[in-house]
Amino acid sequence: MSIELKNVTKQFGDSGTREIERKKEIGEIKGVRALDDVTVTFESGKIYGLLGNNGAGKSTMMNLISNRMYPTSGEILVDGDPADTDAAQGKLFLMSEGNLFPEDMKVKAAFELARGFYPGFDRTEADALAGKFGLNVKSKINKLSTGYGSIFKLVLALSCNAPYLLLDEPVLGLDAQHREMFYKLLLEKYAQNQCTVIFSTHLIYEAAAMVEHAVIVRQGRILKNAPAEELTAGAFSVSGPAAAVDSFTAGRTVLNETGIGGLKTAAVEGTAGDVPVGLEISGLNLQDYFIALMEQEDRS
Repeated sequence: MSIELKNVTKQFGDSGTREIERKKEIGEIKGVRALDDVTVTFESGKIYGLLGNNGAGKSTMMNLISNRMYPTSGEILVDGDPADTDAAQGKLFLMSEGNLFPEDMKVKAAFELARGFYPGFDRTEADALAGKFGLNVKSKINKLSTGYGSIFKLVLALSCNAPYLLLDEPVLGLDAQHREMFYKLLLEKYAQNQCTVIFSTHLIYEAAAMVEHAVIVRQGRILKNAPAEELTAGAFSVSGPAAAVDSFTAGRTVLNETGIGGLKTAAVEGTAGDVPVGLEISGLNLQDYFIALMEQEDRS
């Protein structure tokens, strides 16, 4: 049971009108490759953090899995079924920035409509969650603030009971209290149903405790694909006098480094081993590791 992407490429601007093709031929328009020959498997019963900078391909990947876009090449399977089949799509729920409901529809009507698309949708749970978040079910969707628009979609996601939840920037516009409430409710849902959760977020530090497995995407390619603990355990931070840090890190893979005055801190891949007196070693959390990795890639 899994979602599988096999050699998936998504190229935007690779076809179109004769005028577009003519401009491409003379170099005025170039196709954008959002995903480039990506192969990755999301196994069932895990919480995945899909991490990457803006434009890395995270949203494109989720839209391809949920059949809102079609790959230029490659294959996507959901529990062995092609992603563009009803059998596959009936197991998925994608929460994204877009809204698929009529803008003037009321929240409560959208809950009722969702029951027709998701056999496991629990209307009682949806109403209870709306109450917890303070979401007025009599409000029209287009009258909701950015934060409550996100809450509306979160309630749908948590109530649909789909085996696979794809959450693209789920806490967009939420205040700290509502974000914390969502994280708690998501973990409760995961514990109850053992659903597979794939979520992307820029608030990595907040969500890191939930991430069992990290898939880090950069410029349309998978950069890292490993358990989160394995990634953070495979790197460390060393700080102290700049000359001593430079001597200690010589020959090692330095992800990033910062200095002020005569002091320096460096993020390093590998294990520290014997540490000279005067240097301080500390672990990296997932956000620190991600930032350090991105800075290393920027230099390469």
